[in-house]
Amino acid sequence: MQKPSIIPVIIGTGFGAGFWPWGPGTAGAVLATAMWLALSCVLGECQLALVTFLLVIVFTIAGTWATKRLQPFWGDDPSRVVVDEMVGVWIPLMLAGDPEHKWWWATAALLLFRFFDILKPLGIRNLDRRKGAIWVMLDDVLAGVYSAIVLGIIIILYHAVA
Repeated sequence: MQKPSIIPVIIGTGFGAGFWPWGPGTAGAVLATAMWLALSCVLGECQLALVTFLLVIVFTIAGTWATKRLQPFWGDDPSRVVVDEMVGVWIPLMLAGDPEHKWWWATAALLLFRFFDILKPLGIRNLDRRKGAIWVMLDDVLAGVYSAIVLGIIIILYHAVA
């Protein structure tokens, strides 16, 4: 019996977070948020937004590639593949770099993303039902976009009343 190559496993499982037995998707999103918070300690606000944008692009491409290679071994949308959750949570985190409130905004981004990812409203479920590696990634990208919209509104309202 063949096993998948190690590079797609590392990328697809989000550096192993996908092997977490209780909620691998949440584990991947939490790991991505922790990575972002670590980056926020060494990068300025604009640099952080740019690096986060690049992470979204690079890991969407790499995640699609890895997922395509893992599907013959693990199925169409394996729960161990969490790179899509990582990409999804990085999308609203692009807005969360305000140094004074980054912990609050990062927590809100994570919670909003998991809300949209789990409930799959507003067309996310339709993308989730499609077959293929790109769709594994894109339903979480859309959940990330919706999370970013809501987080952006919350941030604007916060600054309007603060």
